[in-house]
Amino acid sequence: MKSIFFFCLLLTCCSAFQIEIPTQTGTYDVVVYGGTPGGVIAAVAAAREGARVLLIEQTKHVGGLNTSGIGTSESEHMIEETYSGLPLEFYERLGKHYGKNGPVFYFESHVAEKVFTDLLQEAKVKVMYTTFIKSAKKQGTAIQSIALTNGTSVAGNVFIDATYEGDLLARVGVSHTHGRESREQYGESLAGVRFIDTPIEAAPYDDAGKLLPGFVERATLTEGQASDRVMNYNFRLMMSTNTDRRPFPKPASYKPERYVLLTRLLKNHPETKLVDIIDLYSWTYPKGKFETNNKQKAVISLGHFGGNVDYPEASYARREAIYQDHKSWTLGLMYYLANDPSVPETLRTETAGYGLSANEFKDNENFPYYLYVREARRMVGAYVQTQKDILQERTKPDAICLGSHWIDSHHVQRVAVSKTQFVNEGRIWEPISQPYEISYRAITPKATECTNLLVPVCISASHVGFCSLRVESTWMQLGNSAGIAAAMAVKQKKAVQNLNADELKKALEKKGVILSIDHQVWNGNRDMPKKS
Repeated sequence: MKSIFFFCLLLTCCSAFQIEIPTQTGTYDVVVYGGTPGGVIAAVAAAREGARVLLIEQTKHVGGLNTSGIGTSESEHMIEETYSGLPLEFYERLGKHYGKNGPVFYFESHVAEKVFTDLLQEAKVKVMYTTFIKSAKKQGTAIQSIALTNGTSVAGNVFIDATYEGDLLARVGVSHTHGRESREQYGESLAGVRFIDTPIEAAPYDDAGKLLPGFVERATLTEGQASDRVMNYNFRLMMSTNTDRRPFPKPASYKPERYVLLTRLLKNHPETKLVDIIDLYSWTYPKGKFETNNKQKAVISLGHFGGNVDYPEASYARREAIYQDHKSWTLGLMYYLANDPSVPETLRTETAGYGLSANEFKDNENFPYYLYVREARRMVGAYVQTQKDILQERTKPDAICLGSHWIDSHHVQRVAVSKTQFVNEGRIWEPISQPYEISYRAITPKATECTNLLVPVCISASHVGFCSLRVESTWMQLGNSAGIAAAMAVKQKKAVQNLNADELKKALEKKGVILSIDHQVWNGNRDMPKKS
């Protein structure tokens, strides 16, 4: 009788004080948080190993940037023969869709989403959409469950954080960082603040002599020093010149004065074309369809400098505000180019000939679902992948896949160097000639912090190390290995750090994963693409 009384009292208190009691949705062998390409592949890989898997995605769509405007595997700056296992199957399925006998490495976002969802459905992976982690419950070093913003609680044996932001790893107390280390911290010649670009002739001050938004003063920076800023973000618009294109809409918060640099540029250089402002990639898209990107050396482009400074550690509400600010910047820029009377008629007409592609992001007014978060948090785990692991010490005793992308950092910030010039700072574009092996320890936290979590996206790496790992094809390779490792840890009832390296490698090779830089596919001497 007393127990009934106290239960009723508890319910009354919860109602009176509006205490939220998460609804338990069940216990899963593997819980993957984040439906990025790496997360989808991790979930499918674990399910194919017999695990009961839940994938939690924060938007209404799986696939991350590969279903939000990035239609390349980045093979133009990689050794495509290093793709293996389930990621290679993904590209082969894309090839089948396009009527090709073999993999294709350029694709449309809606096609990629179809392939991702097919893989999930076939593997019987349960997917939960539009929810975020609220808190986590641990027992010792093991995560027991996570509470979500939709009011549910999810229990699991092994968890995988496959988000771009590392929100799960942060909430369970795993060490992490963001920004750039100094050159001295890991002995990396490419680290820290970098002034390698030619100054751009454009005044970074307004007419009253005040520094424009998004700029910093040169006096505050020293070559090679650490910085907590991350690479600039932008949206990867899908544009079209076809008649069914959506004209660039005028944002509700449109402010033409945000584009004063563009106004000054066009006044001095009326011959400017659209390709001088944004990158347009036609790849193998249908006629009239283009992928876009921030143009590195442009006076102004899609990258919204200064708009993401607090993003890595920001609240969900603040991140949504940052998303909307970037969206306003992006659509405002395109609207300005297509409509503002200060834009030369030739460029205005050229821009107006483009619009948003009608067959992408149909439920989002043809605008990408994801902001291109090039980097946010990075785990500081059992092993930190750095520059030397890419260029010198390329083999690992516990290798789980290969990396081969160039070391690629977009600019981080815009620096005023005089009253009439500024420089884009932070660029790294370092070619590598051979693939390298990635350690399993780079996706595992320190054993003292968490023993049932794997992190294939916000991987344990320095900024320089991360700049080679940060492409979806490599994250898919890491996700594939993480999913197989997670299923193995569940079966063996072991901490993820205690898996036998040789046993894991055998399981990966059984699934077709290439682990060695001496693999016979390229015999260790295939040339990389030329520098561009």
